[in-house]
Amino acid sequence: MLGKFFKKPADDMGGRVPPGQTLTTRFPVLTYGPTQHYAPQDVVIRVTGLAEEKTLTWADLMALPQTTLTYDIHCVTHWSKLDTTWTGVRVVDLMEHLQLKPGATHVMQHSVGGYTTNLSLEDFTRPENLLAHTFDGQPLDAEHGGPLRLVVPHLYFWKSAKWLTGLEFMAGDRPGFWEKNGYHMRGDPFIEERYDDD
Repeated sequence: MLGKFFKKPADDMGGRVPPGQTLTTRFPVLTYGPTQHYAPQDVVIRVTGLAEEKTLTWADLMALPQTTLTYDIHCVTHWSKLDTTWTGVRVVDLMEHLQLKPGATHVMQHSVGGYTTNLSLEDFTRPENLLAHTFDGQPLDAEHGGPLRLVVPHLYFWKSAKWLTGLEFMAGDRPGFWEKNGYHMRGDPFIEERYDDD
């Protein structure tokens, strides 16, 4: 199985492949709990915490500028997939419509089913991050977080929450689901921040 679907790169491919990663042409499905199935028109993103409270519907998101970006993604379970193409709303474009309150330094992503994961504002607001609804030109499959997920390609992929429902802005950091269960608070794949003792 390893040889059929995954391969060890001969080198880091010019700095693209983090240490400890294996390349795949597939898109493995890794989810805690059941896959969530719901229609795009049922997407609602609630902005809470240290921000002016706001509710964004699917129509609201589709009315914002749409951007297509290609980049590499890296899973903490040691696979990397190169040249993935996503379409959605850039976080920096979304932020132009949000009003943060003083003291906001981090954001907690909330998802259908109660899943959460944390990001610093610095990591959250990078220009390549997307609220993505399309993968490789097709609507994002539910198994991969559709209708809407965050994509944060510079961190391990558990930081890109599937089935996004909320953005809670916080004063200071706090762990989300996987961080409470032993994963690293940040998750930089290039320095192997996999677990809380890394």
